[in-house]
Amino acid sequence: MIRADGTHRQAIEAVLSRQPERAMFPLANLVRHGMAGGHDNATAFWIDDSVAPTAVLGLTRRGMVLPVWDEGFDVEDAAPCLDGQRICGMAGLAGPVRALMSATGLDGAVARLDRDEPQFLLSLDGLSVPDGPGDLAPIAAFREEVAEWLMAYERETGTGEPDAAMATARVDSWIAGDSHRVLVVDGRPVAMTGFNAALPGIVQVGGVYTPPAARNRGHARRAVALHLAQARQDGATRATLFAASEAATACYRPLGFRRVGTFTLILFDGEVTP
Repeated sequence: MIRADGTHRQAIEAVLSRQPERAMFPLANLVRHGMAGGHDNATAFWIDDSVAPTAVLGLTRRGMVLPVWDEGFDVEDAAPCLDGQRICGMAGLAGPVRALMSATGLDGAVARLDRDEPQFLLSLDGLSVPDGPGDLAPIAAFREEVAEWLMAYERETGTGEPDAAMATARVDSWIAGDSHRVLVVDGRPVAMTGFNAALPGIVQVGGVYTPPAARNRGHARRAVALHLAQARQDGATRATLFAASEAATACYRPLGFRRVGTFTLILFDGEVTP
């Protein structure tokens, strides 16, 4: 593979946009943060052909590896791109991620999270919004509570190391990006939902959380559905997500989501270098 530069950006976007549900993180990073710069999600790319690429390897400034290619691609062409790089994790379809882990010799590295999750897709014209109490509200009015929920979410899912200052900064970025909502019942927030990637035509649901005292009442399902209904009004036609548990799967299927594949998320215990 060759290191891409700005002249390849249009070709990279074209490849990733063919099936955007497979490439929401690298595609959203490219659109929002570009191929260089100071943001943690600014992403460097490698491609298999300078004219008509079919395989793309992304590496964010933070160190997250994002491979996107079809089954016939030779992963040995990608592995050398990561030599000497500082890596904090990998994310993407299970096939490319597992193959790249093996090819780089990182399949033996200590990971604090190593999980395959079912991926789901929904055409928003088939969205089913459940009845129930509550309406959506922006998270700004509940900033401190949402930060506490974020830390609890990261503890439960293993996706982060809870830190109050970092959680507050994340919530502030959500407020600035207008990406998350809370479901409010009788004046109190009871569930949170959000989009961790959004592109014209498709959104990716993430950060769904219900505090323990409000669980098993359908609040998260209604929050997700109402947020997707808003996205549909804004022009989105599809939505995708990953389910981290059986409870999450049970929440999403009644909305109309169908399984389309397996997504792998690996977070190393510190940075590693192939």
